[in-house]
Amino acid sequence: MSVETQKETLGFQTEVKQLLHLMIHSLYSNKEIFLRELISNASDAADKLRFEALAKPELLEGGAELKIRLTFDKDAKTVTLEDNGIGLSREEAIAHLGTIAKSGTADFMKHLTGDQKKDSHLIGQFGVGFYSAFIVADKVDVYSRRAGLAASEGVHWSSKGEGDFEVATVEKAERGTRIVLHLKAGEEEFADGWRLRNIVKKYSDHIALPIELPKEFHGEEKDKPTEVEWETVNRASALWTRGRTEVKDEEYQEFYKHVAHDFENPLSWSHNKVEGKLEYTSLLYVPGRAPFDLYQREAPRGLKLYVQRVFIMDQADEFLPLYLRFIKGVVDSNDLSLNVSREILQKDPVIDSMKSALTKRVLDMLEKLAKNEPEQYKTFWKNFGQVLKEGPAEDFANKEKIASLLRFASTGDDSGEQSVALADYLARAKEGQDKIYFLTGETHAQVKNSPHLEVFRKKGIEVLLLTDRIDEWLMSYLSEFDGKSFVDVARGDLDLGKLDSEEDKKAQEEIAKTKEGLVERLKSALGEQVAQVRVSHRLTDSPAILAIGEQDLGLQMRQILEASGQKVPESKPIFEINPAHPLIEKLDGEPDEERFADLSHILFDQAALAAGDSLKDPAAYVQRLNKLLVELSA
Repeated sequence: MSVETQKETLGFQTEVKQLLHLMIHSLYSNKEIFLRELISNASDAADKLRFEALAKPELLEGGAELKIRLTFDKDAKTVTLEDNGIGLSREEAIAHLGTIAKSGTADFMKHLTGDQKKDSHLIGQFGVGFYSAFIVADKVDVYSRRAGLAASEGVHWSSKGEGDFEVATVEKAERGTRIVLHLKAGEEEFADGWRLRNIVKKYSDHIALPIELPKEFHGEEKDKPTEVEWETVNRASALWTRGRTEVKDEEYQEFYKHVAHDFENPLSWSHNKVEGKLEYTSLLYVPGRAPFDLYQREAPRGLKLYVQRVFIMDQADEFLPLYLRFIKGVVDSNDLSLNVSREILQKDPVIDSMKSALTKRVLDMLEKLAKNEPEQYKTFWKNFGQVLKEGPAEDFANKEKIASLLRFASTGDDSGEQSVALADYLARAKEGQDKIYFLTGETHAQVKNSPHLEVFRKKGIEVLLLTDRIDEWLMSYLSEFDGKSFVDVARGDLDLGKLDSEEDKKAQEEIAKTKEGLVERLKSALGEQVAQVRVSHRLTDSPAILAIGEQDLGLQMRQILEASGQKVPESKPIFEINPAHPLIEKLDGEPDEERFADLSHILFDQAALAAGDSLKDPAAYVQRLNKLLVELSA
């Protein structure tokens, strides 16, 4: 062992300490994944070297044959994994092995429960990587040298996986990384060639570079070669270059875990080779679980890009729109240049064609999942539904297709789950119904019990109930589906079209005429608080409601704008009254104008509360109500 210099002891980042503790205790039932994670990292290191060597061939240092080697020592109870990839400098070893720079780390830590079973799922969601070594090892030594640095600039990183790690400068002749795992008592099973071969075949057969182990000999000792003979134990070919019929489901699933650094199986995948004007292969996955940084729009995202099987970059985000940022996978093009950069990708017309085709492929994959595996689609919707709702605004060309994938709660389903597709809604529509009715609000309980639904319940018309913060914004981009326009039941003057008989319409007009005097008195009493007062066609049980003007912002949009510090345009609600309600009849017969005004304001404030809005002057509402209660009890 060469002399170590510049030796120092450094503390782990707090998050690393927590992650290590969690991994050691929570992933004990699936210990062998440590090898998958370390091989995956070694494969990434080889990819990065190939890419950097395109511009700087000298980084290969005369050795272009990239590989991973696994050895073990039963007596010393060690397993060693060595690669000749890009390697680490001293600074990189401290940064990459001592801290987690992943976005969403703080959120991840907040979600930890202390329940080992639940937390092990969270770890999988976060990605385990290098630290999985401590599941089976009580000490880990890493010897590395970055390609291009002098042999004297190697680094030795060492830790027992507790509070700190040591780092020193060492001599290392070969570029790349060697990781030595000192196995814990009871984990000696991994210092075994047969066991290691099986794990490699199970989890890492798809890795595109050779994974070598010393060849095992079963003859006489004298027949054993003097030098170590190596044998490749994996297939060592890029999985996406093989035909679909050659790849088993288990291989697709393991490749997903490698490419996405995930822990769980994907919900679905699509493997496709395109030939003709453009030539490329894509392998796209729908994850089974949302990452913590899904709603951080600046978080890393995108596909792994290869050109003619040479790795070019991670997180190439030009191939899919932002609303499909959860998709993981690989795209391998024959049409792009090997020296392609992110700047070139943004301007290349080939990329636009590929983006359009890959977007359609993802939407087709989701459509197939919804049709053939509805339970799996439910899982997808729960995790990614709100992100998919960004689609109609972002992708006009696929608006109808995205709309068919959306799911909503509705008055036709008491569960409150977002499970109703627009096609199902239309299939159940009333004869003569040419609209899709919806209502937005803060909570399911609030919209489900809204007075705006009363006439719809009476006539047996289904209404979609939209309670996600994004919903009102979404509906401003969805004007119709399958030729049927969307109608917000709380907006404008409700027109049920053919669902109202001519007799109903005539009766409504006649009632409105008889209440013209009451309407004028209410306008006078409520003054600047309302844009308009009118007789309602929406109500059967409640005395009054507030409707939104046709061009006005709804409550959700107002709250979003206010929360982001933007100026909210001023608007006033429309006050609608139910002429058949006893309170309105009593109000109509009230001779005392002061009392009439108090009752009018109470009804107005109650209608605002029923709509989920907050009162402008709660104290005045309480005073008026108390005054009324005193009168009634006198």
